[in-house]
Amino acid sequence: MKVFIDEKMVKRNKVIGNVLSIASIAILGIGMFMSFKDKDGSYLPYTFGSLIVGFLLFQVANFYMNKWGKSPRPDEKLTQALKGLDSNYSLYHYKSLVSHLLVGPAGVFTLLPYNQTGEIEFIAERNRWKQKGGNFFLKTFGGESLGRPDLDAKYASTDIVKQMSKLNVDLGKYTPQPIIVFVNPKVSVKAEGSQIPAVTIDKLKEFIRKQVKTNNISPEIIATINKDLG
Repeated sequence: MKVFIDEKMVKRNKVIGNVLSIASIAILGIGMFMSFKDKDGSYLPYTFGSLIVGFLLFQVANFYMNKWGKSPRPDEKLTQALKGLDSNYSLYHYKSLVSHLLVGPAGVFTLLPYNQTGEIEFIAERNRWKQKGGNFFLKTFGGESLGRPDLDAKYASTDIVKQMSKLNVDLGKYTPQPIIVFVNPKVSVKAEGSQIPAVTIDKLKEFIRKQVKTNNISPEIIATINKDLG
């Protein structure tokens, strides 16, 4: 498998994450300092302002650090999980409008990694994903809430189709397939009823290999995509 990654972007975002982390701690520290020193409440607006700004910066910094600052990063986990696929496959990290794109004999896949823990279940009646367990602090303050994987997958498919159109790649009736990938080893997944495939990372390569039998995109289109993105 060939792996392509925008290393400059990864390094840049890691630096941004580090800078924002330091800035958020500094601003939160200033806010706490003023709260202890303020005896008559005259600095109360500045105290609350510092705490709010510091907290927001912390949230942004945490997003950057989780995605680009902590190793193994999501891209590293996906690369390791797919190791062993033959050289006809190409894995693109941050090289297209979607963060992770796999192209090969099995088709075109947008990979959406999630680091949640606990029990993840798709509730077909509500068309929603639900998370049980996991760390309350991380879910609330650490950017580890599950959100809406179904919407993320929909947007990813739309984005890659738009990019293929701009590159004059005619996909015909083929639609790139999103895959929700839970990369944390401390997770269990029940995805019955979900129209979007969802797998734990240890099952990802097996899932991809099974798609070869049902793939209906031509090798010529695959070659064109790789030429434009590689």
